[in-house]
Amino acid sequence: MKNNKLWIALALTACSLGLVQKSEPTLKDAFKKSFYVGAAVNNFQVSGRDAQALALVKKQFNTISPENVLKWGPVHPKLEEYNFKLADDYVAFGQQNNMFIVGHTLVWHQQTPDWVFEDEAGKPVSREELLQRMEKHINTVVGRYKGKIQGWDVVNEAIADQGGQMRPTKWLSIIGEDFAQKAFEFAHKADPKAELYYNDYSLYRPDKREGTIKLVKNLQAKGIKVKAIGMQGHYGLTVPTIEQIEASIVAFSKLGVEVNFTELDIDVLPNPSRRQGADIAETFESDQKFNVYTNGLPDSVQQKLTQRYADLFALFQKHRDKIGRITFWGVTDANSWLNNWPIRGRTSYPLLFDRQYQPKPAYQAVLKTAATAK
Repeated sequence: MKNNKLWIALALTACSLGLVQKSEPTLKDAFKKSFYVGAAVNNFQVSGRDAQALALVKKQFNTISPENVLKWGPVHPKLEEYNFKLADDYVAFGQQNNMFIVGHTLVWHQQTPDWVFEDEAGKPVSREELLQRMEKHINTVVGRYKGKIQGWDVVNEAIADQGGQMRPTKWLSIIGEDFAQKAFEFAHKADPKAELYYNDYSLYRPDKREGTIKLVKNLQAKGIKVKAIGMQGHYGLTVPTIEQIEASIVAFSKLGVEVNFTELDIDVLPNPSRRQGADIAETFESDQKFNVYTNGLPDSVQQKLTQRYADLFALFQKHRDKIGRITFWGVTDANSWLNNWPIRGRTSYPLLFDRQYQPKPAYQAVLKTAATAK
């Protein structure tokens, strides 16, 4: 009894002296009743060379996505060659930390080697040959991680930026419009328990939204279960509006699918593309007028970024019954792709953690929105 009284007295004294600090909530804990919160990790992090970033991921997030290690080019560069080392490390990291592991991406028109679409003479292969190559790739990659990777971005960015039609790609021209159907069928066969997603950017735009709805309805009509539509959240400080994003959340949910925000970041820099998309092929020459915060982000812009994230997460909380996952595209400002797109060598500030791995004001603003959960 005396020992207990002594312990209580010491504890009260420590509290009065400010020696006991209340542990700060993390993103994954704050939103655990709402949706997964995650980050995309890059090759440098997956290989273990950025220990600070990995520690931050472990602490803050409960789901991960790979930036590049599972795209066709890196993992399957030649017809009979697969590079699984980094992908294996990525999956192992997720397993060791009890995370929901996402695979990104199986069929995409970018970062897919030319050999996939060509014969030995460099001419387009037949529909049958391309389907065989697609199936073998999906069966090999998905099959390797069966039961380990829980969800796959099966088809990425198949809707054109204008008009809502299918994007003109080699997948479309050689196979036809059913290439997406075939990709989902092959993925389901390789791992029947994995969640399957369609992923795209600018889905707040009415034309791309309607094109995506048409695509998913066609898949559903064939008996294919699409678990979620991934809305890439490559947004600016004012575009798109919260109302535009909300309209797509509601419209997609009416299909009976979840909505995932798969690549969230906020570009605070002047953008020569006027924020019309996130096409990695749309790049521009270096111009200092589009790289204006090389010495740090002004407080006025920091406040705008903070408010933007607060508004977005308030929206996510409002529709948490429709949303399965929020994934930031990167861990800190230092490793964001926006440092090199659409112009290389910029100093960008799009995420919740700065270049010193410290939380920004936007981080606290996001945590505050979690209090709205009932």
